[in-house]
Amino acid sequence: MVINAFLSLASDITGTLHHEIQKRQIRGFIVEYPRSVAVNHAGLWIRRHQFESGRGYVCDQRDKFVFISGQAYNPGVTKTLPFRLRLYISLIAVVVVAGISGMIIFENRTPLDAFYFVVVTISTVGFGDIHPVTEAGKLLTIGIIIFGVGCFVGLAASALDLMIENREHSVRLQNLNLLVGVFFSEVGNNLIRRFAVQDPASGQALPFLLVSSQWTDGDFTRASASMKQHISMLDSRTLDLPDLKEFLGNHKGVLLTLFENPRIIEHEGFTPLLQAVFHLAEELAARDQLADLPASDYAHLSVDINRVYGLLVQEWLTYMRHLKVHYPYLFSLAVRTNPFDAHASAVVRE
Repeated sequence: MVINAFLSLASDITGTLHHEIQKRQIRGFIVEYPRSVAVNHAGLWIRRHQFESGRGYVCDQRDKFVFISGQAYNPGVTKTLPFRLRLYISLIAVVVVAGISGMIIFENRTPLDAFYFVVVTISTVGFGDIHPVTEAGKLLTIGIIIFGVGCFVGLAASALDLMIENREHSVRLQNLNLLVGVFFSEVGNNLIRRFAVQDPASGQALPFLLVSSQWTDGDFTRASASMKQHISMLDSRTLDLPDLKEFLGNHKGVLLTLFENPRIIEHEGFTPLLQAVFHLAEELAARDQLADLPASDYAHLSVDINRVYGLLVQEWLTYMRHLKVHYPYLFSLAVRTNPFDAHASAVVRE
């Protein structure tokens, strides 16, 4: 049982990235990432369209589109430990299993005594109350000392390096959040106001986006989880595309300046948002005119817009949480000027 437990532990720790394929029912549709399956009594169907990002659109015979954001196709991902740390853990697990097995076989010890002896030897404590008496046991102990102690020291050093790296990464992310604040002040909040008012499903999402000064960390967690399930259905034909094109064109310098920061890629949430916004700006700029486009082109633009909107919502909640913890005075202004609140005002009222 002890051996099986260690093998199971080693397997869990050293596992690679695991992608969970999710199947969900969305407004009568059964959708499975990354494939689309259409089941609907109204005669609608899902067509494959830009599924490299897990996005698609639904249309009926009258060519009316209902857009599904990427949040509906979000595969679960489990992060792994660094390779060197996983290697040391695996080697120690092998040494422990081999040591326990050898002590049971060569020294006729119980599993508990064998486990105790291996741990004491690897950790260099060496009480001496249990020691090998057979030649095979002594050779086994030499192997445990040579390989086990070395791996134990390497594991401790790697774990310490990981802790320091995580700490430095956390500090860098806090500094990068200053750039996130610049983005929302110059570009993000304006985009949210444009998109939120045109989202047919905004009424369902609004309760999770009206952040207040009384919000706790749990409130932010619940809001983020709920918005991951939110299906934004923005239709590019309802938006003022020429004005959106002009706005993004005028602020392209801001986007380029943010991209110039060499550490921006470390911000796993903000970088995809920045890329999505820049891509939308390029898509709009590449069209001489934005009226009377084919339905398929409006669908394409709607996919890009919904991608931006979904990422905006998630990153805005993350940024608001950051402000609440680290910059209460900035958080106060952000709450009063909430871009999702049509009645928001910076004026402080009792």
